[in-house]
Amino acid sequence: MKEQLRKEQALDYHAKGRPGKIEVIPTKDAKTQRDLSLAYSPGVAEPCMEIFRDVEDVYKYTAKGNLVGVISNGTAVLGLGNIGPDASKPVMEGKAVLFKIFSDIDVFDIEINETDPDKFIQIVLALEPTFGGINLEDIKAPECFYIEKQLREKMKIPVMHDDQHGTAIISSAALLNALELQGKDITTAKFVVSGAGAAAMSCVLLYKSLGATAENFTLFDKDGVLHSLRTDLDDDRKQFAVSATPDMTLASAMKNADVFLGLSVGNVVSPEMIQSMAPKPIVFAMANPNPEISYEAATAAREDVIMATGRSDYPNQVNNVLGFPFIFRGALDVRATQINEQMKLAAVKALADLAKSAVPDIVNLAYNEKTISFGKDYIIPKPLDPRLLSTVAPAVARAAMESGVAKKGIQDWDAYKEELDHRLGLDNQLLRVIGNKARLDPKRLVFADADNWKVLKAAQILFDEKVAYPILLGEETKIKSVAAANGIDLDGITIIDPRSDKQEAKRTQYSDLYFKKRQRKGINEYEAIKAMNDRNYFGCMMVETGDADAMISGLTKNYPDTIRPALQIIGTEDGVKKIAGMYLLITKKGPLFLADTTVNFNPTPEEIADITNLAAREVQNFNLTPRIALLSYSNFGSSDSPEAKVMSDARKLVKKRYPSLIVDGEMQASVALNPQMLKDSYPFSELVNQDVNTLIFPNLAAGNIAYNLLKEVGNADAIGPILLGLKKPVHVLQLGSSVRSIYNMALVAVIDAQMKSKTKNAEIVGKI
Repeated sequence: MKEQLRKEQALDYHAKGRPGKIEVIPTKDAKTQRDLSLAYSPGVAEPCMEIFRDVEDVYKYTAKGNLVGVISNGTAVLGLGNIGPDASKPVMEGKAVLFKIFSDIDVFDIEINETDPDKFIQIVLALEPTFGGINLEDIKAPECFYIEKQLREKMKIPVMHDDQHGTAIISSAALLNALELQGKDITTAKFVVSGAGAAAMSCVLLYKSLGATAENFTLFDKDGVLHSLRTDLDDDRKQFAVSATPDMTLASAMKNADVFLGLSVGNVVSPEMIQSMAPKPIVFAMANPNPEISYEAATAAREDVIMATGRSDYPNQVNNVLGFPFIFRGALDVRATQINEQMKLAAVKALADLAKSAVPDIVNLAYNEKTISFGKDYIIPKPLDPRLLSTVAPAVARAAMESGVAKKGIQDWDAYKEELDHRLGLDNQLLRVIGNKARLDPKRLVFADADNWKVLKAAQILFDEKVAYPILLGEETKIKSVAAANGIDLDGITIIDPRSDKQEAKRTQYSDLYFKKRQRKGINEYEAIKAMNDRNYFGCMMVETGDADAMISGLTKNYPDTIRPALQIIGTEDGVKKIAGMYLLITKKGPLFLADTTVNFNPTPEEIADITNLAAREVQNFNLTPRIALLSYSNFGSSDSPEAKVMSDARKLVKKRYPSLIVDGEMQASVALNPQMLKDSYPFSELVNQDVNTLIFPNLAAGNIAYNLLKEVGNADAIGPILLGLKKPVHVLQLGSSVRSIYNMALVAVIDAQMKSKTKNAEIVGKI
């Protein structure tokens, strides 16, 4: 059942809305007749003739310099094998997505219906005028070696078969650091390799470039050990053939080996083989999804082992996304004519060195660690490390220049790195980061509107992805009926009907506590008992008593009806007079936090100062530095109206109470979000050279209107409203929220619960 649902989810993801995962978007205005006459005839003739006179101008007037072709014939797709070019297209589109989100490189995926290597080569050669680089993908061995070699020699743009070189580059970086930690020398280390396909051979050849010697390798393929009597070996494999007897086994070869490299099939290595290796062994078991030996089995067999896999759920994931986006970025930016050995080695060294540097807070947040540091469980950078782009790409670009294959130079390396950081925005990985963090410490999450199919769908996804433990409130029969009608599997998910006889004891416990809290605030005992039949009150009481960690409501109720129980039962944090509401918008420029957009109608300067502090604390929970603009229609005193003065006075209070906050105002939104305008017109501002990520509005109307405009017209993903200032996490959905919005809100609720749990534990420890 679950496997079928996962299949349906994957198919829906690719099919719903606009089919596929990529689209082409114009980069120039094409709205008026003048625009069209410049984009096409007659204006387009001018760049055509410039390029005709100097072909290098194609990089000046077209997108070629930022365009990579991901090209395959579908003969070796993932773990699916030879499924053909049409069936490979979803994978190639996926590779295009990774290029774009990790390095801002545009991609056309090209699936070629040709298995003859020479014909395939001719087709790709004919495409050279279109692309700035070629990423060959999922082409079976041994043809892939020949195809790549021929294309590299004949084309004047960078060509790389990522299946070969991606794994080689990432694992080489991991190897250098593992050898350093284990006190071993690459020139004398003994290697055993299970697998002799494209990726494995590229690995051993690159290890050789790093100093390993061919005689210290023993390789195995499906036909056994590579030995000198075999007649089926090409030149690359022959140099690693051993002169041992053909009946050598993997188990016998592993004895006293320093390094095991696996790029074959799962479960071919036993704990006994790991135990037979030399002291302080290194094991890279990278078959997917099942490694040659599991992480648990290898680490249980030897405490002194350093282990890496291709999986994301264990330390030291060897993931190609650490390499190809940044390697191509560096190659394109200097217009390299190839990706040579020097460039690959530069990427290796950059990755290895990055793992030894201090890890930024956003990476610690993503992996739910206080401090990730260089050691046996961290020998290569994490895929979500935002520094990869500005570290690996410059190293590759510099190596291209130094090795003479760059047609364009970079003079100011600091400016280049800054450009790379701003290309995607260092904060643009926020949703991936918070999703990963939530998954590492899932919390019990109450859904008050559990008879809605969208809530149930989001709950199923959260449960399947181990992000949260959903608790569904409502009539069990109705919930199961809605789930069945929509193909939703609730197996393993808790369902509670607050009105059922089973919950009588809980209702009594909760109503007694509620009555004690509110008996002098207009609530009598009968009303307290009656309130516990309401799912919002029951859910809030679950959070208050510790029966749950967080609650989400509001999909089918008015906003005040959702907030009221939270205020009455959970209450505000110490020192907080009023709660506030904030939205998180994921925009092309990065995340934007907007407050107050939902609670306070016309706040005073004192209240705006409090809202600013609450918003800043929430932004810090995402391990981001809040950079705050107090918005108005006035810029720094240009109007002396009461409305403008409110924000000006609020800024003075904020700086007095919280002097370390980066905050300024009053200012117009256009000034806050335009760094150049701010720098040119208001160079005194505290926000000069700061990318504003938090906007505080002067009143509820302005905030709510701005949020809805950005969401609907600006196509920003929205999460919220996030309630600020409550003691425990209760968050509210907008009426009619989508499944995606509910899921994202759940991520925030889980992280909020994680943070509040840490704060509570710290307070307890402090009292002890």
